[in-house]
Amino acid sequence: MNQPLSLDLLAEIAKMAVSHGATDAEVVGLVASEFSVEVRLGEIEKVREANTQGIGLRVLHAGRQASCSTSETSRDALETLVTTAVEMARLTSVDEAALLPSGEDLATDHTAIDWLATVDPQIEALPTPTKIEMARLAEQAARESDPRIVNSEGASCSTINSQTLLVTTAGFAGSYEGTTISLVTAPIARDGDQMQVGYWGDRRRRLSDLDTPVAIGNEAARRALRKLGARQVSTQSVPIVFEASATEDLLESIFEVVSGSAIFRRASFLVGRLGEMVASPLLTIIDDGRLPGALGTRPFDAEGLPTRRTTVIEEGRLCSYLLNTYTARKLRLASTGNAVRGLTGAPAVGTGNFYLQPGTTPPAEIIRSVRNGFYVTEMIGFGFNPVTGDYSRGASGWWISEGQLAFPVEEVTIAGNLSEMLRGVEVVGNDLHFRGRIAAPTIKVDRMMVSGN
Repeated sequence: MNQPLSLDLLAEIAKMAVSHGATDAEVVGLVASEFSVEVRLGEIEKVREANTQGIGLRVLHAGRQASCSTSETSRDALETLVTTAVEMARLTSVDEAALLPSGEDLATDHTAIDWLATVDPQIEALPTPTKIEMARLAEQAARESDPRIVNSEGASCSTINSQTLLVTTAGFAGSYEGTTISLVTAPIARDGDQMQVGYWGDRRRRLSDLDTPVAIGNEAARRALRKLGARQVSTQSVPIVFEASATEDLLESIFEVVSGSAIFRRASFLVGRLGEMVASPLLTIIDDGRLPGALGTRPFDAEGLPTRRTTVIEEGRLCSYLLNTYTARKLRLASTGNAVRGLTGAPAVGTGNFYLQPGTTPPAEIIRSVRNGFYVTEMIGFGFNPVTGDYSRGASGWWISEGQLAFPVEEVTIAGNLSEMLRGVEVVGNDLHFRGRIAAPTIKVDRMMVSGN
């Protein structure tokens, strides 16, 4: 007979693991209620609603570790979960860094931090017809915004109500809840024989923070329309202005090179450079796991350590890597509370709310500062080597001529080196908006190669 997930049940599983020979155990429970609806041309195409739960067990046995998961909570299923994990651990290789965090480092204030605002009762109570109508309104606003919007790839609205539970034999037991709502649409614009798709959406923890369906639809249409008439440009080296959403893509690569996983494996050009100037003095990059109401906010990480605000780069100087317990031990440093995990596998390193601190310059003024250059609004594909910093991505956007957006550009490649790009940031915009765990404003980089026809 299945039992409901609770901290008591997870504590019992951890105790069972020790009784079966594990040195330590870490048990995570995930419970989620998910809803999503997809509409196209005003008609419902797909509705999905699911209630899921799962348990993940990681055991440590004399320097060895293994993990298993199950969605069943019957006595037989839990017995199988424990015995399988312990037997697997006995077969793995010894890794002296594979230990639980010290008990004195564990979070202690996680039961009284409602100010983190990870739950919105309005999302939990949002009726299904309202979610369907939100998707319809977003698509409708896009389609009605301009005669050149001739079709649509649809719109979707989704919500998640979740609970995360964690118990470890290091002495931690805690849980927290979270809500998420997202709304996206993708209209299609046409001018003659050319067709372009514009995608835009918003994702928040609180309903009141979400952009309205009309605003999302209008922005998606604007992004589709501004691509019409796009062409290539000749290969040249010019200043690059990254629109905020493109800067967010760039920030993902920065996270990759400051992650403890890359650092201890020596797979980053920032290995051994703590305390050095690695970027323009205009750049300050922060990871904040306790930013109220943000998507990456939580009271404790996947190992029971308190989340925190970590300044990764301060005015160009590399101040910290992002670490979980394992990578911190490998590097003889302290965890920054950035452990993340699913139901299986050891904890990895992830972001809280990872963002580039905004400047004071409006994006329009940044564009006006460029005589001849490229305004990047979208990047495509993957072309980044974290060891060398070499960076090459497909891109589209607008060509800047005499401080004005002159014509749309597509099917070009921008190339440079991330280390040089960081040092070459000349202006940081004031348009920081959180629509995910990673956020950034518009920036201007002094020079990159644009390869076209």
